[in-house]
Amino acid sequence: MAQTLQAGLLLVSTPIGNARDITLRALDALREADVLVAEDTRSLRRLMEIHGVPLAGRPLLAYHDHSGPPARQKVLAYLTEGQRVVYASEAGTPLIADPGYDLVRAAREAGVAVSAAPGPAAAIMALSLSGLPTDRFFFAGFLPSQAGGRRKALRALGAVPGTLIFYESPKRLKKSLADMAEILGPGRDAVVARELTKLFEQVAAAPLGDLAERYAEAATPKGEIVVLVGPGAEGEIGEDDLTALLQAALARHSTKDAVAEVCAQTGLPRKQVYQKALALLNGS
Repeated sequence: MAQTLQAGLLLVSTPIGNARDITLRALDALREADVLVAEDTRSLRRLMEIHGVPLAGRPLLAYHDHSGPPARQKVLAYLTEGQRVVYASEAGTPLIADPGYDLVRAAREAGVAVSAAPGPAAAIMALSLSGLPTDRFFFAGFLPSQAGGRRKALRALGAVPGTLIFYESPKRLKKSLADMAEILGPGRDAVVARELTKLFEQVAAAPLGDLAERYAEAATPKGEIVVLVGPGAEGEIGEDDLTALLQAALARHSTKDAVAEVCAQTGLPRKQVYQKALALLNGS
């Protein structure tokens, strides 16, 4: 027998592509909720129609990046009245690159019970398929759309000792891969996963530099994209390798940016890399 939905806020994960990936508990919650809140109300309506869950006159509210405090207060009013409120993201797990963070925080501050019906997440599915290390990973969400911000973010992430996971738009994929190859290093193992769980699912694995070249020459891909970059090589970086990396970086950047790039590629301390850069610039 299905568990009765309790008063409070329940975060419900929805399929990232294949509608059959929804869980039985999620369907129970959608049937039993007093109020439904969705990042995209049209997507939730369609999902409920597919699975035969009627709206039956219940409130269906939109809550997304542009909703702001008024929408949050409306949801909180239902919660403080003791209503059973379900929040569903457009696709995947709520709060993973979606706007539910402020709603959950506000609900907790108001003393409202918050729970979740777990389910699909594109980042985790891509990690499982990637063949890259899974013992440690860092989900970085979407990189900044502007080149400067994107490159700065990549420099900060380069020394993370685990697999990096990014969401990316098809239009920015070429530029992001090119920046990743330059800043993180072209030899790192990487994966581009596209249209996961859908008809044209594709997982492309290769060194980061090869992927950058492949997508630079290809037509703009379609669909949702996850990019994964494996951790840098372990062990000591040879003096010759450090020299080569710095010489290449100094040819393109200021000393500060070159040092930051090489630190991201190698994980070496900034002081060590900076001293080596100064030595190269002074001809020693």
